[in-house]
Amino acid sequence: PPVTLLDVFQLHARRHPKKPLLRFQDEVHTYEDMDLRSNRTAWALRRRLGLSSGSVVAVFLPNSPAYVWTWLALAKLGCTMACLNSNARGRALRHALDAAGTTLVLSSPGERGTVGWEGAAGVEGEVATKVSVV
Repeated sequence: PPVTLLDVFQLHARRHPKKPLLRFQDEVHTYEDMDLRSNRTAWALRRRLGLSSGSVVAVFLPNSPAYVWTWLALAKLGCTMACLNSNARGRALRHALDAAGTTLVLSSPGERGTVGWEGAAGVEGEVATKVSVV
């Protein structure tokens, strides 16, 4: 079977848990940190939202560590992740969501006020299920 990025990440997490994986501003996240956070995120997404293998989830997050552990969590669940440009608005955002065929959008709390989630950004109710990832 093919080796995935998740497989490679998990191998490194087992072999070098304390080794830095990501530096963001003044934070350092180790493989172990990211593995634990992604496990907690995967658990919450499955338990609270019923996500499972085959689900398509749009991710509308800025570049941050949360983006990485969200990606890992979705990969661990077997979900397809539709990566949305966090600067997209209006028709461009609507098009990206339609093309992804998703019914769930994971967004950062900061997007609440800037997206105009229902209406102004052109995102209608059927895809307006939004979950804040912290």
